[in-house]
Amino acid sequence: MTADQNAPIIPGAEPTFYEGGPVGVLVLHGFTGNPGSMRALSERLAAAGFTVDMPLLPGHGTTLEAMIPTGWTDWLAHAEERYAALAERCEQVVVVGLSMGGALTAWLGSEHPEIAGLVCINAVVSVPPGMREAVQEVLATGADRFAGIASDIAEPGVEESAYAETPLAPLLTLFDAADNLGDRMTRITSPLLVITSRQDHVVPPENSDLLAASVSGPVERIWCERSYHVVTQDFDREIVFDATVSFAQKVTAGA
Repeated sequence: MTADQNAPIIPGAEPTFYEGGPVGVLVLHGFTGNPGSMRALSERLAAAGFTVDMPLLPGHGTTLEAMIPTGWTDWLAHAEERYAALAERCEQVVVVGLSMGGALTAWLGSEHPEIAGLVCINAVVSVPPGMREAVQEVLATGADRFAGIASDIAEPGVEESAYAETPLAPLLTLFDAADNLGDRMTRITSPLLVITSRQDHVVPPENSDLLAASVSGPVERIWCERSYHVVTQDFDREIVFDATVSFAQKVTAGA
């Protein structure tokens, strides 16, 4: 294990578990991000009485060098592990994810029809034309990273504690997952809440359209008009918090 893999966790990026009632909520952060972007949402869910697990995905929340050897299979395996642990201790489970966390949420939904509800926030489920080729061209030069995607936030003075740069090899694994997810979305039958920022400079809102149109279960949609990609830290965060809590309560009523 390298020193980078043992690097200290960025303050505020710590994985957190909130003990609560019989309904569990798994909360998943985005690519190059960490639980800091989801902490306020998790605290709101915990305050509503849910048992909340907010893991730190492998390679995240420390140093970029620690993330470079990781990929989708690592992140999905950790999400699956945390879901299984939560499902074992709770009567019902809801899964919530932002961006890549939204892709993980959709993937879990395609594998586990018993999940009570899914909340996908600015989820990435497709690859923009030409993006894969562009990343491969940069990798071919010997570079392993390019400019970061963090802090796409409209509210002045708010910063996301994500990595300042984007690791390229892990990004390609996310692209592969998005391609594979396309064939899986019809397998999603759990109730789905899709939350989308009207202006998103990281994940085109069309991803939400594709997700909502492809699943087989009931879908609810909410548009956030004043926020960018990291809506959980932006102007519309209270809309996101209220909608997520209400949805989780509704789909688990009677637990």
